[in-house]
Amino acid sequence: MKHRIVVLGAGYAGAYVAGNLARRLSPADTEITVVNAVPDFVQRMRLNQLAAGREIAAPRLADVFAGTGVRLRLARVTAVDPERRVVVVADAGGGGEVGYDTLVYALGSRGADQSVPGVAEHAFDVAARPSALRLRERLDGLDGRGEGGKVLVVGDGLTGIETATEIAEARPGLSVALLARGELGARLSAGARGHLRRACDRLGITVAEHTTVEAVEAARVRCADGAVLASDATVWTAGFAVSPIAAAAGLEVTGNGQIVVDRTMRSVSHPDVYAVGDSVHTLGDNGCRLPMNCGSAGYTGRQTIEAIVGRLTGREIANVKLVYRYNAISLGRRDGIVQLIDGAAQAKPKYIGGRKALRIKAGIQNGALWATSHPSFGLPKRKRRVAAAPNESVRTTVA
Repeated sequence: MKHRIVVLGAGYAGAYVAGNLARRLSPADTEITVVNAVPDFVQRMRLNQLAAGREIAAPRLADVFAGTGVRLRLARVTAVDPERRVVVVADAGGGGEVGYDTLVYALGSRGADQSVPGVAEHAFDVAARPSALRLRERLDGLDGRGEGGKVLVVGDGLTGIETATEIAEARPGLSVALLARGELGARLSAGARGHLRRACDRLGITVAEHTTVEAVEAARVRCADGAVLASDATVWTAGFAVSPIAAAAGLEVTGNGQIVVDRTMRSVSHPDVYAVGDSVHTLGDNGCRLPMNCGSAGYTGRQTIEAIVGRLTGREIANVKLVYRYNAISLGRRDGIVQLIDGAAQAKPKYIGGRKALRIKAGIQNGALWATSHPSFGLPKRKRRVAAAPNESVRTTVA
């Protein structure tokens, strides 16, 4: 009987892991299934651009996995039963169960309302393709009125900064404001913060610092200091949350629902489960928690691949570097910031700004899309056979 590997989610991490495992493991011994709710790959890093009006590629997953042997199941994951080793799914046909021997949990994250009243009912977000398109439709409507409109972006993390600057440049007829809980760009170096402020000034973005939103209403937001700000479109980027499915399944998770794993990305409570991307809580080589970003998805994905292949074939497991070296931020279509990060996960004084930084950011986005669309490119062509009794005692070694 073949060893069944099931990958939940086909984002940056899930698609990469599935394709690479298919390249490295023999189909005579393994069966790889990807479960994903939608038929297309979503470039989450570029959803702010989609919302502002750009067209971005969305490759069909059937084409991505064509020729790899990976099976694609279009369904929404509703539960995981690790005791029975099954995943419960829902689809147009009524759903069912998918059995596994090894599970890769890559369900990612979604926008979090932080329990602020009115966010779910009245705010927009760019955490998923449907919600980004809904915001785009709203912005189109505001532009179509010919009277301008007020767009309020709540949250000055990287997503908030990129969303505010992209909308401001793409739609100059709209008034854009950015609300920051603390100082604008607080995690950036002094030089990068200055660059960011100049970009906001150039694009006409109004910045409100040290501002906490207490409630979102249909046409305004109410702040903790009593201020009431008019808004024709409130965009909520003030945090992300992971799916509650792992916690409900009884896996050991952190307070925010991320799966706790060992150095090889294997669940500390359920050894048949691996976690990657935003779904995993793991420490980098510097001892600090890896952030939720595309880079972390790549590093945790590669470590998971090494661990699964090693354990199933009885080989040594290489330790993949888990690093956090920089943040790449686009500031509209002509500017950007690349902030270098030190060993303590703090901003270095040095940063790169302007068009060079934007080219670096674009290269990251294009590279991630290409790697996802060609998930098995460049790997050894030799497919490893599964050992008769996978070696669970094998130790990790540094490559």
